[in-house]
Amino acid sequence: MFVETVMKYKALSLALVAACVLAAPALAHHSFAMFDAEKTVTMTGTVKEFEWTNPHSWLRIMVQDQATGKPMQWALELGSPAQQQRVGWKSDSVKPGDKVTVTIHPLKDGSRGGGVLTATLPNGSILGNGGLRPDAQRSSRFPGGQPAGISDDDGQRP
Repeated sequence: MFVETVMKYKALSLALVAACVLAAPALAHHSFAMFDAEKTVTMTGTVKEFEWTNPHSWLRIMVQDQATGKPMQWALELGSPAQQQRVGWKSDSVKPGDKVTVTIHPLKDGSRGGGVLTATLPNGSILGNGGLRPDAQRSSRFPGGQPAGISDDDGQRP
């Protein structure tokens, strides 16, 4: 009986340790700490690449550096394809060469990157970022005051 009890506790302990070890990377992965939520930057550039992939989609755009006049690449993070579809994105929403205007929370370290809040596409539509925390979506507004990626009262996207 004593041996059975010890074995049950060992199995339970091992299961708890495994659950904690496996959960840690997932929790760390969903951090927004690298973005400066106190700053919002809007820029216009040319799409270099749009990666429609899990766990995050990426929009890489070339933006003219104001100091040098040279084009500089910015790497902009979006949510997963499933999250982006919920706010209107498609795998072909943008393609290389398209002009886009994005509003982002820049990276805290000052490197050329950030988390997309909204993107104005070549056809004039404005899409949000389905991967944002709810409080970030509510603070990021489309023209006309609609929250980014959230439908208005009649179910239409702004």
